Amino acid sequence: MDQDPKINPAAAKGFGYAVDSYERGRPEYPAEALGHFMSFLGIDPQSHVLDLGAGTGKFTRLLVPTKAKLTAVEPVEGMRKKFASILPGIQILSGTAESIPAGNSSFDAVVAAQAFHWFAGDLALKEIHRVLKLNGKLGLIWNVRDESFDWVSELTGILDGYSESVPRYGTDEWKKVFEHNPFFTPLKKRSFKHAQKGTIETVVDLVQSRSYIGSLREKDRGIVLRQVRALLMGHPQTKGKEEIEIPYRTDVYWCAKK
Repeated sequence: MDQDPKINPAAAKGFGYAVDSYERGRPEYPAEALGHFMSFLGIDPQSHVLDLGAGTGKFTRLLVPTKAKLTAVEPVEGMRKKFASILPGIQILSGTAESIPAGNSSFDAVVAAQAFHWFAGDLALKEIHRVLKLNGKLGLIWNVRDESFDWVSELTGILDGYSESVPRYGTDEWKKVFEHNPFFTPLKKRSFKHAQKGTIETVVDLVQSRSYIGSLREKDRGIVLRQVRALLMGHPQTKGKEEIEIPYRTDVYWCAKK
């Protein structure tokens, strides 16, 4: 298997730059969504679970209470180093969804948090199918900003001009690979409301953690962050608030190996 994973240049540069911002700014996942997720996937202390595109381990650490055996794969070196510093007891490997450094039928479940839209879908599904045991499950989860709030919609308006060149969850392009694939049962979905509490700097970190912002030239990134701060300091829904509630929707998907 390829041990020198090839990844999207924007992901490599942007996530490599934004490791600390990613850890500070990205939200956790709501307990209700996690409970359903674990139930759908059948994760228990006897399970061996792979977290693909694990980043700094924001989702992996939530699997620890299940007492399952955990393995993580992450292609960006800076993310792996941060992961290892936070979760020293969990194996973190260099690899991609298209070239997983594991043997056939190694895992009871594979999960990907905020990640599957980056994968080369056909290759990734084939490889995930390979490393899953018979009747193994695949689970996908995303936190998505709730743009029904006006200030969040305006924040998206600032970012949209920079995000067109990278894969995005919201386009639903990633779903197409599931429509007629021979490897997995049809996707099922549930959604949950969620909110993250923080400050203006939490939102700034969230913005910096986007790959397409982290990969900008320093001057251009500074322009974006000034726009974000100006929005938050001036918008009626956030102006003057020491604590800002950032609204999300958490989308959970799952399917089973055929």
